Amino acid sequence: MVGNYHKYQFCDTKGELLTERLKAEDAPSRAADFTLTALTTIQDVPHSDYAKHGLTRDKLRMMLEKMLLLRRFEEKIEELFLVKGALIGPSHLYLGEEAIAVGAMTGLEPNDLTVTTYRGHGHALAKGVPARLCMAELFGKSTGTCKGLGGSMHVAIYPETGSLYATAIVGSGLPIVAGVGLGLKQKKSKNIAACFFGDGAVNTGAFHEAMNLIALWKLPILMFCENNQYAMSTPVTRAVSSPSIAERARSYGMKTVIVNGNDVVSVFVATQAAAERARHGSEPTFLECVTYKMKGHGVYDKGDYRPKDEVAKWLERDPILTFEKRLMEGKLLTQAEIDQAETTVRREVEEAVAYASEGSPLPFGELKKYVYAGGA
Repeated sequence: MVGNYHKYQFCDTKGELLTERLKAEDAPSRAADFTLTALTTIQDVPHSDYAKHGLTRDKLRMMLEKMLLLRRFEEKIEELFLVKGALIGPSHLYLGEEAIAVGAMTGLEPNDLTVTTYRGHGHALAKGVPARLCMAELFGKSTGTCKGLGGSMHVAIYPETGSLYATAIVGSGLPIVAGVGLGLKQKKSKNIAACFFGDGAVNTGAFHEAMNLIALWKLPILMFCENNQYAMSTPVTRAVSSPSIAERARSYGMKTVIVNGNDVVSVFVATQAAAERARHGSEPTFLECVTYKMKGHGVYDKGDYRPKDEVAKWLERDPILTFEKRLMEGKLLTQAEIDQAETTVRREVEEAVAYASEGSPLPFGELKKYVYAGGA
């Protein structure tokens, strides 16, 4: 039985890695071999082991650059909403969760399919959707991923990169991805599907219905539960009665992993192993990625309901700063290379804003083309 995550939620970071607290007391095997068993906790991967997982300097630089892109993009969105007033409507930022999207997408193949949520800017960018198209969608322009008709909550719909769908209804992506996985299995495709959802989704009926079918039919699906500790303003400790979210998934008889969602390499390693199982054995895997939202639920939410000491402790585990430190300690990247990546990303975000600003909304007369089949 996995250790109760209520115990490690507010652990002290001095001299002790977060994932040491995440370690299951009676896990059937140690995490060091990265072999997925019924319930396995993936610990932080030391930089000395990066090479054996196929992580070259170029690949590591790409992962860091992607994480920086997600962070700077979301910071720009926050500025455009709260400071400049250029954007309106709902928007849910991915700040602090960058390691999950980048680690997962790096572990998947380009043609694998994803179903995600309203907090999907990060998933879209990590999957390769151009930043300018994501920004244009947020601006409501016809040059956006959904012609400006979906807005922030549907940015991550871009079939060209396998970003199949993004839903704004909590938990609804799971039954959808079950159908996607069934289709892939019936077609004997080598592609797999991945679904991203928050801890709030595990209390919906759709979650349990989908989990049962996915496990029963052995569908090639990876389920990423981004446990960022809060469902809107409700802490997971007051919403989940089981010892952990992973425990629920395990009860359906599927492979289950608890991952340090603030360590991009740990997420990558877990994803790679799970993807192999799904691709060649049509076996699903549930990955509980433990992380934290840096800000509130949405762009207008200050998150004042969170204890200040809790926020401070999680900010010390910033996934980007942690990754940069390890890369430099392992002499895998220099400060100059990190600075260059930062410059590249900031330029890309500014160019995305300029592109979005220059676009125009979809003409009203064309709306019916995107409502009825065949554009009739």
